[in-house]
Amino acid sequence: MEHSTEDKHTDSNQENEIHEKRWAIVSLASIPLIMTLGNSMLIPVLPLMEKELNITKLQSSYIITLYSIVAIFLIPIAGFLSDRYGRKVVIIPSLLLSGIGGFISGYAAWKLDHAFTLILVGRVLQGIGVSGTAPIVLPLVGDMFRREKDVSATLGLVETSNTFGKVLSPILGSLLAGVVWFLPFFAIPIFCLLSTLLVFFLVKKPKNDKKGPEFHKFWKNTKQTFHRHGRWLFAVFAIGAILMFILFGILFYLTSILEDKYQVDGLKKGFYLAGPLAALCFASFLTGKWIQDDLNKMKWITFFGILVAAGAVIAIRFSEQFVYLLIVFLICGVGIGVGLPCLDALITESIEKGVRGTVTCLYSSARYLGVAAGPPLIAILMKKDITWMVILLAGLAFISALLAFKTIKPQSDPCEPSSTLFVKQNND
Repeated sequence: MEHSTEDKHTDSNQENEIHEKRWAIVSLASIPLIMTLGNSMLIPVLPLMEKELNITKLQSSYIITLYSIVAIFLIPIAGFLSDRYGRKVVIIPSLLLSGIGGFISGYAAWKLDHAFTLILVGRVLQGIGVSGTAPIVLPLVGDMFRREKDVSATLGLVETSNTFGKVLSPILGSLLAGVVWFLPFFAIPIFCLLSTLLVFFLVKKPKNDKKGPEFHKFWKNTKQTFHRHGRWLFAVFAIGAILMFILFGILFYLTSILEDKYQVDGLKKGFYLAGPLAALCFASFLTGKWIQDDLNKMKWITFFGILVAAGAVIAIRFSEQFVYLLIVFLICGVGIGVGLPCLDALITESIEKGVRGTVTCLYSSARYLGVAAGPPLIAILMKKDITWMVILLAGLAFISALLAFKTIKPQSDPCEPSSTLFVKQNND
């Protein structure tokens, strides 16, 4: 009876953990929200930038792509530094650097006659900053909680914040650009400063947090992790990259077709773009709440979500009617939205803390690869028959569904804690 009372007391403390850390969760959720705003907010403004800067559609896509390419290469370094020296030590300077990059882009657009090159320099600085912000949130959430279902629920909120940023982005970007076309750039440093203050004051260092291993030991641990889990990890990286490629590809396509074919621009276009993203946001939120620590659910939700997204992409080929396209993209948003929190949780709950930061950052790098590749490739394919765009996006979606089906194989072992239950390799 005494043991039972002790267990109940422990359970009660764990139940209160999310409530006690609610403001820290809000602070952490602000990071992906703000980093998403810093990128996606510019998507609806790209056609206007093309006119103001006298650049091509392909050149305008570089404003998104350069930001993401820099992040791809620096995110793993930020992951190691966060494992070695602490998450906050990396996050706060990175937020400030991202804000400086936004200010430089805004100042160039405001004051210079030939601003495009310096705008790209500012975007590169933002990319350097973003490498040490949103990707570090995932392992920090994993460090904060003792129960894996609390980790899953919080990661769902973080992914929802990320997707809510995508919903808000086209509306806010269009609204700000309606005042002055370069105003979205100046909004970035304000948002970054706000998030910096929240993280500095409200996010506490996790208890029993120790300094990470030195590089040689860290490298050995990382190699061991990939030796054990490499097959499914690389599959999850590929799936994350493909989903973001599809998302940013269709957003670029939609913003272009709304303006070029239907003459929809400004705030009205922002609201239309927000519809599919709102579906993605809502789907991510519900999925994060539902999956808890059930790895089997994560696999099948990811698999069927990808198939839904693939079906929606194929449906684009059959009509370019305005309402039809919006419905199709809404369905595609749901498919992508249910998959993203599952992928976050699969990695965060299955990798030991010592290398968690690096592994989740490699996953984030893969996602940014999809973000970087989407707009320029779709810009090129839009000059040809739309069929090629549909074939590419749907083909990649089916490949990622196959990867989810074949490589993610959860297994239960009653002797192991849930955080170490995971994938049985085919060659085990």
